[in-house]
Amino acid sequence: LTLWGLAAWGALAFYDAGSGLLMDASLGGDIGTDIIGERNGTGVFIVTALSIAGFVFLLPTLTRHLLTRTIAGTDHAMTMAIKTADATSKKAGPLLTAGAHRLQDAIRRISASWVRPSGRTTAADDGSHQPQSAPDLEWTDEIGDERLSPTTADGELPSDDDVEASFDNVEPPALGVDEDAVQAEAEEDAPSSVAIADEEAPPLILETIEAPGGWRLPAMEILDYSAVSVPSGADNQARAQRIEDALASYGIEAKVVEINPGPAVTQFGVEPGWVRRFKDVRVRDADGKYRVDEDGKPVVRREEVSRTRVKVDAIANLDKDLALALAAPSIRIEAPVPGKSMVGIEVPNSSSEVVSLRGILETPTFAKLHGKSKLAVALGKGSGGDPTVADLGKMPHVLIAGATGSGKSVCINAFLISLLMNNTPAELRLMLIDPKRVELVAYNSVPHLLTPVIVETDKAVSGLRWAIAEMEDRYKKLSSVGVRNLGAYNQHRKVVDPLPYIVIAVDELADLMMAAPYDVEHCLTRLAQLGRATGIHLVVATQRPSVDVVTGLIKANFPTRMSFAVTSVTDSRTILDTGGAEKLLGKGDSLYLPQDAPKPIRIQGVFVSDREIERVVRAWNSQSVARMPDYVRLEEDGGTSATAAVGAFGKDQAGDDSSDDPLYEDAKNLAEQYSKLSPSLLQRRLKIGYTKAKRLIEALERDGYIEVAQEISL
Repeated sequence: LTLWGLAAWGALAFYDAGSGLLMDASLGGDIGTDIIGERNGTGVFIVTALSIAGFVFLLPTLTRHLLTRTIAGTDHAMTMAIKTADATSKKAGPLLTAGAHRLQDAIRRISASWVRPSGRTTAADDGSHQPQSAPDLEWTDEIGDERLSPTTADGELPSDDDVEASFDNVEPPALGVDEDAVQAEAEEDAPSSVAIADEEAPPLILETIEAPGGWRLPAMEILDYSAVSVPSGADNQARAQRIEDALASYGIEAKVVEINPGPAVTQFGVEPGWVRRFKDVRVRDADGKYRVDEDGKPVVRREEVSRTRVKVDAIANLDKDLALALAAPSIRIEAPVPGKSMVGIEVPNSSSEVVSLRGILETPTFAKLHGKSKLAVALGKGSGGDPTVADLGKMPHVLIAGATGSGKSVCINAFLISLLMNNTPAELRLMLIDPKRVELVAYNSVPHLLTPVIVETDKAVSGLRWAIAEMEDRYKKLSSVGVRNLGAYNQHRKVVDPLPYIVIAVDELADLMMAAPYDVEHCLTRLAQLGRATGIHLVVATQRPSVDVVTGLIKANFPTRMSFAVTSVTDSRTILDTGGAEKLLGKGDSLYLPQDAPKPIRIQGVFVSDREIERVVRAWNSQSVARMPDYVRLEEDGGTSATAAVGAFGKDQAGDDSSDDPLYEDAKNLAEQYSKLSPSLLQRRLKIGYTKAKRLIEALERDGYIEVAQEISL
């Protein structure tokens, strides 16, 4: 009541007392003027605040109920707005709902601290005060999810003291809403497509339709969206004008006719002008005489006598000068752009856009390719912003190079996640070789693996030899039904169990070539030459594309190549047969050379985070479908074990007779050449491991070709 009285007294200060002697006085007098200060907006705010405070102190229960109802209505409105935004737009909706969820969480935190007070104690309480027992309350009035108007058991409204005690001891429902329902709804509506660092990972979501074999593919919602930056048109126009001015300063006529903004670079299409030749012609008057000026000099005019197109090399040789004029770290000139009559000048953007894998997988371009091939993979966006996808089945093998930190391992992850998002273990099997032990081990539990991720060099050679044996066995199966490739074999009416595709990914080729150059080169060459028809494809990466790692034989059998930033033009020529990779920006910036393209294509590669890899792996591991057994057991000596588990391909190898080994005949020939034979000699001559050599020695002893194995020095 005191607060209301002060508010009323202050309100009277806004009214004049009258005229005459009371002209300068107000109805509130000096006290009212002191309360409001000045007769302006501040005074109005003070009077309003005093009125509200009086209402709160006089009727605290009603005030709390009104506040509860207001916040509950706001929370419900936010929930409906989030649902509407999600249903309206797939791409803009998640970005809008991210902020809406945060605002909704802030409202709920405020309501939890203001509307639901816990047991209160005053400064005079010493802990011995026992709160009053609250009467039993029953929440009867329900409006939607809100439960208001508590009543006692006899149907009468409780007194203010009882309600105060109930709030001290009994915690009413939060905001009048069922907390479990709100939490479940929030999890269902949470924008899993927005990459926010401080948010928890979205729940695992699987497709509702079962794929062959009882498996369910991971839903696209477990992948992240990345923020899309809008290029500045005014900035690009200014850079285009600087390009024209810089070329004109060197006597080259050219005009920017096309601007293609991309995620990392912007391509300016420059149309070459003309090299014009003129001659001076004397002007005649009406009588046919030559005209002269005031100084007696003949009047001449310039006439164009010929013109030729500006040479492309004249523009291409000015890359450093253009980089200086544009204040760019480096530029790349594509002269000319394939299929267009212009020269492409690629200038780095001031800020790079992160290309998300989900953004490419949801494009119509990828959907169209995926409808034709199960091995469709997402590569990134071109210099003009267009999505770039590829069919691994048509590559059919890809060689990736790039310096440390340039993005080649992320590219391999993009290949693997693209395949795992669209193929079940019945359709695709993987063999992953990771000598660095840190890049591909995250996939160690997916059911697609033929064997756990290979980190030992000896086992890597063994795995490649097994792939050769599997390839030869598949060729026999293809010939048995009279078909030419794996796709036709799986669709043949006589085939009961279709064969899956096999993708072999090698993260670091240089390490394997240092340990066993002959075996690795031989195996990779044979697989690259013959593996396409049998559905075996290779993805090989190296950070050192020198001629001793990427040999001529390997390079000739990998028609598709992809290069990230390298350290020198020599490395660029080794991998792409042309320069340009040494000028790349890094962080996913790459040059992609498919087998049917005359020149490399610049691509900003997709980015796959560790969280996305973990979600995809957990999505496959969460399914209760019986895991498929490992198809092959690899040995540490670089050989191929003759004992293998019966896998999904219908192949059953049995027995452990080393005399059936393809190297047995070579070992027998060495036994005929040397009087004494030892495992170390076989190791050097046949380039195999000690365990393998020891087994061959035992087989030769059993067959009577040698008597006693002794170490000899050669």
